[in-house]
Amino acid sequence: LISFQANMWKTLTSIQRTISRQHARSIFISTSLAATAAGLAITNKQAGKDVYAEEDKKTRVSEPGHYDVAFPTYEKIAVPEELKKELEKKFGDRYMNDEASVEMYGKDQSFNRAIPPDVVVFPESTEEVSEIVKLCSQYKVPIVPFGSGTSLEGHITAIRGGVSISFQRMNSVIEVHKEDLDCVVQPGITYDELNMALDEFGFFFPMDPGPGASIGGMVGTSCSGTNAVRYGTMKNNVVNLTVVLPNGNIVKTAQRARKSSAGYDLTHLFIGAEGTLGVVTEITVKITRKPEVRAIAVSEFQSVHDAAEVAITAIQKGIGIGKMELLDEVMLHAVNLNSGRNYAETPTLFFEFSGTASQVEDQKRQIAEISRKNGGTDLKFAVDPAERDELWMARKTALWAAPILVPGTEVKITDVCVPISRLADCIQETKEDISTSFLKAPIVGHVGDGNFHCFILLDPSSQKDLEEAARLDHRMVERAIKMGGTCTGEHGIGLGKRKYLVKELGAEAVDLMRVIKAAIDPDNIMNPGKVIPDDNRTDG
Repeated sequence: LISFQANMWKTLTSIQRTISRQHARSIFISTSLAATAAGLAITNKQAGKDVYAEEDKKTRVSEPGHYDVAFPTYEKIAVPEELKKELEKKFGDRYMNDEASVEMYGKDQSFNRAIPPDVVVFPESTEEVSEIVKLCSQYKVPIVPFGSGTSLEGHITAIRGGVSISFQRMNSVIEVHKEDLDCVVQPGITYDELNMALDEFGFFFPMDPGPGASIGGMVGTSCSGTNAVRYGTMKNNVVNLTVVLPNGNIVKTAQRARKSSAGYDLTHLFIGAEGTLGVVTEITVKITRKPEVRAIAVSEFQSVHDAAEVAITAIQKGIGIGKMELLDEVMLHAVNLNSGRNYAETPTLFFEFSGTASQVEDQKRQIAEISRKNGGTDLKFAVDPAERDELWMARKTALWAAPILVPGTEVKITDVCVPISRLADCIQETKEDISTSFLKAPIVGHVGDGNFHCFILLDPSSQKDLEEAARLDHRMVERAIKMGGTCTGEHGIGLGKRKYLVKELGAEAVDLMRVIKAAIDPDNIMNPGKVIPDDNRTDG
């Protein structure tokens, strides 16, 4: 089934130019779940005791007493008929505003309800984006950039209405500079598509978040993925950007040189800004040559703490491993149900060793030794490329496998990142929280860089479930911040994590963000309501 899912995704990717990526993703998810969920009825055991009644004896985490789970509401800004007419005249069949068509452009992969834009426009060039932005600026109408709709914190939710700029038609590779190890792309291309285009040159782009993510969206959230332990995050892999500012002006943030001391670092100002400062229309990214040798292995452990200790030691020793992913026993159960496989349902580390033959052998030797010292089983290797790809597809589709554990639920996805030395404690304490909850919540993690995710399964129509999910999320986030970490390692702030920004960075830093936002976007038309909280409260 995993092979079927991989082939399904490739097939859908190949027809994205004629159907929406949102539709493609929906078909993939529904096909995957329908193929595996029939006849499954996994009972969610309730703990039967007062949640968090005992004092947290480890990292002290607050209990606010009330968790506000209401979706934020804002007054929608009406799109003037004059603006609609001008956009329709300019873009013709690349303009739409009927309710059925725009609905999906206000919903990402989170469980939050959809709030669609009033209008969707499909530009084909930077100049056309500039024209759209100038018109919206003239009428002071909100703009929400849309890549492929795979974000996880409500980034594309049009909470104030307005115009969605979809990059479905701006999905090309503009230039490949093999000699300089970089390429220039448009924002609508997905990293899957980019890697298919780079394959003939023997290169790849190492950032790999969830399947179907667009490069523009990856810039907006400063994503990373399973390769970050070796290649860094999006911040480390973008050379320059072309950005349309809120007044319609077009700026290029840097040249293609790999280093520069010329002026402010404008490139990194826009990475992670989530479309709140401008619209990214071209991206120059670093590419790397495919490794000579790749080997995939797993090792099983008695606890997530033991598994995380392996990651900590490997990083501290400077072992240049390609990937290092953790799946807990609950997640492995879901993977088995989803794939028909029979992986041991115990905390497991997935490793990818890559490099030259000698480098790979050295990585294997060192990781095997560290794993044994922490109670891990001997490394079990994929025997051929097909098994290797199948193993990693099981990890990449973990999010879509999770709801099989409790049919009919949706997933509240949250992530945190902590200094590597605190990783084992943070995961273990989070697991202890989950063990006392009536909700199921598998854990996966890019543990090589201290980042892990919790997939909280809930019924979004149940107030009890919403409050419990908010409680688990809050404790996980506050714990990470108290350990010197962050409320989000790679998903971004969006709507979902705004309330933690002041607690993590301080009021002064958030006020500085407000100054920057006001200077660049004085009319607050660029993806309003995202990233920056409405006030400086820190009560979570």
